Amino acid sequence: MHPGLALGLAVLVALLSWARPVMADGERQDWDWQRDGALPAWMPPPVVPADNPMTRAKVELGRHLFYDKRLSADGSMACATCHRQANGFADPRRVATGVDGSPGQLNPPSIVNSGYLPVLTWANPGQRKLEQQALIPLFSQHPIEMGMAGREAEMMAALRREPRYTPLFAAAFPQREDPISLDAITKAIAAFERSVTSFRSPYDRARRGNEPDAITPAARRGEALFFGERLECYHCHGGPTFSDNLHHVRLAEPEVGFHDTGVARRGGVGEQTGDGNRIGAFRTPSLRNVALTAPYMHDGSMATLNAVIDHYAKGGRSRGPNTSPLLQGFRLSARERADLIAFLESLTDVALANDPRWADPWAERRTK
Repeated sequence: MHPGLALGLAVLVALLSWARPVMADGERQDWDWQRDGALPAWMPPPVVPADNPMTRAKVELGRHLFYDKRLSADGSMACATCHRQANGFADPRRVATGVDGSPGQLNPPSIVNSGYLPVLTWANPGQRKLEQQALIPLFSQHPIEMGMAGREAEMMAALRREPRYTPLFAAAFPQREDPISLDAITKAIAAFERSVTSFRSPYDRARRGNEPDAITPAARRGEALFFGERLECYHCHGGPTFSDNLHHVRLAEPEVGFHDTGVARRGGVGEQTGDGNRIGAFRTPSLRNVALTAPYMHDGSMATLNAVIDHYAKGGRSRGPNTSPLLQGFRLSARERADLIAFLESLTDVALANDPRWADPWAERRTK
């Protein structure tokens, strides 16, 4: 082969090996879901907006912002305050408390696998983009959460004073002359949240990892109950995320589910849309890591998995004309109840709570 031709082919191969879509702001999408995001090969990646491609630099910036209390009015609260890694990125409190001391209205849900959610809140079907949802805790006034409404300039100044942020923002948004902006903040936080995936539970290893002994015989019996017609759990808590809310790159259309499960006779998607038939219907949460994410339900009113099972065994506590017909109630023996809980506990990704990819990058500084 002619030396010049060989050199040209080598250059072409090198270019193709690095070629990835160049999106908004000239960013090069260098994120690999299996290498960087702990996503197993069997799980399709979530859908990523074209104007906010996943990059390692952006996710790292988002991780710093997610844990940074400078994003709150009094420096007391970060995103991680209500989404704690040790609790499956949920909140162990019934409701959160804003910087002004006022209580929240709903239990903060987990952000794990939030990239797969076609709707992002308990009851608002219009909240579909993580980039937009990040604005709510920052600037919401009803209720107040982080309390930054009217303090945007103050927030930017605080971030500019932090030496870590100049290189982090520049690496995440290399084509921007001044990369520290609200748009960059919300895009980086959204990228970090999309990166937090969880499909490494004992149940996953047993069913997809050729480790049949990864779950106990009790959990296998509980699995049969969960997917059986007597309890009906799987109708709403099915699929890879154990929810009927799902969107990924192999789904042409998102699956969206809001249900009245006999918890409340007010609020829900009906209050947001004006549809009286859907008052009391809330988005189905994922059951992944459910052993870590207590308390349960949209209002945090159930402290334990036993309490949740009691609720469904009774067919709900506050039934109405549009309560799901699947809530017929059931009876469980003590052993069956223990088996069902063993199955639910087998959905826990034990590495999630300590995975350094998603841990607090400021922790070392705080301990000094």
